[in-house]
Amino acid sequence: MKEKRFQLLILTPPKRTWGIIMRKSFGKYISGYIISFIVFTAILALINIFLFGWTFYNTFSQDYGEGSPQNMLDEITAASTATSPAGPAVEKLRDKNIWAMYVNQDGGLFWSVDLPYGVPSHYTLQDVAVFAKGYISDYPVFIRSTENGLIVLGYPPNSYTKLLSNYYSISTIKKLPAFTIIVLVIDFLLLFFAYYLSKQKIIKNTEPITNAIDALSDGKPISLSIRGELSEVAESLNKASGIINKQNEARANWISGVSHDIRTPLSIIMGYADKLTSASFLDSSAREDAEVIKWQSIKIRDLVQDLNLVSQLEYEMQPLNKKKIRFSKLIRAYVADLLNIGLSDLYSIEVEISPQAETIIFECDERLMTRAVSNLIQNSMNHNPQGCKIYLTLDVYEQSILLAVADNGIGISSEKLLELQSRPHYMKSVDERLDLRHGLGLLLVQKIIESHNGSLQIESEIKSGYRTTLIFPSS
Repeated sequence: MKEKRFQLLILTPPKRTWGIIMRKSFGKYISGYIISFIVFTAILALINIFLFGWTFYNTFSQDYGEGSPQNMLDEITAASTATSPAGPAVEKLRDKNIWAMYVNQDGGLFWSVDLPYGVPSHYTLQDVAVFAKGYISDYPVFIRSTENGLIVLGYPPNSYTKLLSNYYSISTIKKLPAFTIIVLVIDFLLLFFAYYLSKQKIIKNTEPITNAIDALSDGKPISLSIRGELSEVAESLNKASGIINKQNEARANWISGVSHDIRTPLSIIMGYADKLTSASFLDSSAREDAEVIKWQSIKIRDLVQDLNLVSQLEYEMQPLNKKKIRFSKLIRAYVADLLNIGLSDLYSIEVEISPQAETIIFECDERLMTRAVSNLIQNSMNHNPQGCKIYLTLDVYEQSILLAVADNGIGISSEKLLELQSRPHYMKSVDERLDLRHGLGLLLVQKIIESHNGSLQIESEIKSGYRTTLIFPSS
């Protein structure tokens, strides 16, 4: 029954199901923004059409409205006789800075109003054919044929451009490119503003999800509360987090249970081994064997403790008792204890603390930090059975605290170093006769460092020693 319950605990929904849910949810979410952007673009296009239509209407209504050349011709023609134009019509011409003349069939003038200097007062049939196309001496002219001749209205230079089939005011032609550019610039700014707002909103809405995914990839629990199109994604991630947490808890509890179950028989083995090492009825060879059993049992006990502690740190089940301490004091206290309990003559330890690191205060779990230093020093001893010199240095560089444990021992090859950096808990000892692993203790160090927001660097070469540097933020 227990086995079935454990199997149910680690069951996970198919990845395909989560993939479908996330694809559908993100598809709806992105589709909503795309549709909104298309609608916005369509509305903007309609506004542009209205603006262009309104502008063209106002512009060309001036060319073809009440004050247009054609209407002025109608009005002058209706108010004029062969002798002179009517008084009100003349005033209107002068208000608009227009000159006028009435050319008879012989090419002479019946009359003229404000005829500019340089404009002829007599025209041949060829002259009429030429200016009928649009201009007299750079003046754009508009013509109306009557029974007695031609009424000609002349406008200021550069006021109209005449084409064969139509006419447009030059001011209108000049305004249109500027107007078009201004509208396009405004459109671009509005589209960019809409894009920017959409991007910021998407980032704001998806940031909790991406942060949650990052947290899940680090094995940390999450709890998302999101409404709208992404609520299904958030719910799926919460479910995934719950299942991962249950799995982590099951693993940690299993390791803890195994550790607890091992302690009792291991303690008995250690007790009997200790008695046998001093038993007088055994010969020296048997007592040496008992001594080996005793020390290997101690190693097993330490490995079990390390495994349990690694598990607790990895799944955040180990509460950190952080307090501010003077780092140099912690280092010296540990080395003093190590020397007091007795250190083999094969090993020696040198401590070097820089002046700026002497008074540095660091907030940490003192017990775990001491354990990390101890594991590194024990690694140097375990992997240099012929003896070595161990160096313990503490320094401050820029905004970081550097704690290094090094030795002048046999070191490891570059291939082994690369393997150790990528898989620290699977690294074998360079002494192939000893079935030891370099890394469970190193893995524990790594977990302790990570729990203090630090990092770890390893350097080594064959016959050039081994160096591990712990790096912590100083503030």
